Amino acid sequence: MNGLNLYGDIFAELNRLQQDFEQAFCPGGANNIRAMPRSTFPVINVGSTPEAIEVLALAPGVDPAALQLTVDKGLLVIAGERKESRPADDKVAVYATERYKGAFRRVISLPEDADPGNINASYRDGLLRVTVARRESSKPRQIQVH
Repeated sequence: MNGLNLYGDIFAELNRLQQDFEQAFCPGGANNIRAMPRSTFPVINVGSTPEAIEVLALAPGVDPAALQLTVDKGLLVIAGERKESRPADDKVAVYATERYKGAFRRVISLPEDADPGNINASYRDGLLRVTVARRESSKPRQIQVH
């Protein structure tokens, strides 16, 4: 075993220990009380319009065929796996890895007026867009006075 691999292993282990420490003692992140832990992937934005709930998941490097979307009891689950993108080269000693790899699962609670039977999803350029329509009965409507 050469010295490069030894140091790569040490640095990788130190990086893992630092991440474990930060997650245990600063679960929201050290810089922002609303920040997500480092291992949270994909990061998401959730918004709404009068017609729908929009969920944007930033998931670059994920094969769209490997994404699994399910909805059950008002919960939208986004799951999948992000493969290792680093070439397998024994001559490279990695001492820092910040890009998430591995299986992931995010759960988003949907509002009561979400229509689980009317969901559309698309993936393009690393952005997963999930549109959950609102039930017709909950949409604003104009009532005419006679």
